[in-house]
Amino acid sequence: MNDLTHFDNRGQAHMVDVGEKAETARVAVAIGRIVMQPATLTRILEGTSRKGDVLGVARIAAIQGAKRTSDLIPLCHPIALTRVAVEFEVHEDLHAVDCIATAECHGRTGVEMEALTAASVGLLTIYDMCKAIDRGMCIESVRLLEKKGGKSGHWQAPVSGG
Repeated sequence: MNDLTHFDNRGQAHMVDVGEKAETARVAVAIGRIVMQPATLTRILEGTSRKGDVLGVARIAAIQGAKRTSDLIPLCHPIALTRVAVEFEVHEDLHAVDCIATAECHGRTGVEMEALTAASVGLLTIYDMCKAIDRGMCIESVRLLEKKGGKSGHWQAPVSGG
């Protein structure tokens, strides 16, 4: 299990020791999508949801989610984030909204989990705010798009459709 860094040589879970790693600029970008009924998307875009500005609240929730990642994922290190940015792309033809989250820090470990958590929490917030009118919404394709920094350097997801 040596290639799975969260397990020691006996196969027991542990928090990775990053004390000897160099501090570098770290960036990660994650994306996810929520698909809904056309009428639900219309209400989000028109701002006529009973709960208010759905995407505005989801943006704040996503940022808060990134900041709380180590509270949610047991073996994640607490990270001093220097930036979290959240954008939404609306796909009216697909009745879908993409949440794109970017997390940055200058530290000894990456921010992939923070970006993934931000995207997930943003989408979950959209679901929560609209579930009264559309319980069938589907959150899908939450994934890492890119990461920069650290020993492994730059990684980018292969280009895919959708």
